[in-house]
Amino acid sequence: MARTIATLPEGSRITDYISLGVIAKTFPVSKVHEVLAMTGKTSERERDLPAHVVVYYVIALALYMHSSYREVLRCLLEGVQWLLGPLQTIKVAGKSGISQARTRLGWEAVRLLHDEVVKPIARRSTRGAWFRKYRLVSLDGSTLDVADEAENDKAFGRPGASRGESAYPQIRFVSLVENGTHVLFGSQMAGYGTGEITLAKAVLTSLRPGMLCLADRQFFGFELWKVARDTGADLLWRIKKNMRLACEERLSDGSYLSHFYPSERDWRHKANGVPVRVIDYCLDGVADAEPIYRLVTTILNHEKAPAAQLAALYHERWEIETALDELKTHLRGAGIVLRSKTPDLVRQEFYGLMMAHFAIRGLMHEAALKADDDPDRLSFLHAVRVVRRKLARLPAIPRSAEARLS
Repeated sequence: MARTIATLPEGSRITDYISLGVIAKTFPVSKVHEVLAMTGKTSERERDLPAHVVVYYVIALALYMHSSYREVLRCLLEGVQWLLGPLQTIKVAGKSGISQARTRLGWEAVRLLHDEVVKPIARRSTRGAWFRKYRLVSLDGSTLDVADEAENDKAFGRPGASRGESAYPQIRFVSLVENGTHVLFGSQMAGYGTGEITLAKAVLTSLRPGMLCLADRQFFGFELWKVARDTGADLLWRIKKNMRLACEERLSDGSYLSHFYPSERDWRHKANGVPVRVIDYCLDGVADAEPIYRLVTTILNHEKAPAAQLAALYHERWEIETALDELKTHLRGAGIVLRSKTPDLVRQEFYGLMMAHFAIRGLMHEAALKADDDPDRLSFLHAVRVVRRKLARLPAIPRSAEARLS
């Protein structure tokens, strides 16, 4: 399907929304060069689009998905000119040159940069990020439409529809979100046919001790629970209300201790069980509420986390829905598909999108700390303009580093 060539509004630049300085502040050029060296993608000879510039371009591409490849590059290079120095001339490559440069870079280096840099950022002073001593995170997944090309269809597949198949192939991804900052981290992607449980096994390895992970009932299972618990993080997951969990010890807050088992046979023999604390509660007076909700947690001591507080806390899990909406609706754009026409470039574009969201959210967090405010109270739609006004006081790259950029 052909894309209409779009341009930025007259008189505006992509740097009006988020400049190279902001991207480079979040993803320092030293780290970009390190990742390129680790993956063998450092430019071997001088090119119009050296590898480190292409990395920044991939991130910038995600910030303005309504504009053409060449228009975004032109605006990005206006910002990079001062980094390379006045004696060097930059010419804007054509669509074919951009595609070749992105193909040379590949997607592995972009994913590695994502994995190395995109991590939770909340400080102890960050409002809404903590429950007692625990850093709050949530687990969930979603899908994204990609360009309707034969290679993408073969690599990723597409969902069924009431009349045949969906109009576009899709990728599926699963992420953790830091609830207080909406930073999406640990993200894993695959084709539409790969289930969220499969992706979650790799995502959950990003949990760390001191985190409290919230997840909905579709993720609950012995194997996934064990993967998450073995990271040292604590868990608070919803389960099906009819799951068999015997009350072994009733606690004073109304919760109780139990075990759950990897199989029916283990349950009958009470072997290989994992201890959990069970919390049953109702939402009285709430329209469309279910009759009963059931949570399980690794926090066995009810004095460290009373049942009523955990029941209220669980509904913070919806923070990940807000973060996914930011990514899919406000950053990508409603109805916009990932534009890359080959599977490897789709993967590259996906991680560029995740890093663009991280850059914006990181700067929103800085603004919230300075204002002593909750990051949730800042508008994502207006965040880039707010940061732009502060950017002059936040230089991203020292002059001593300029020589390393070319």
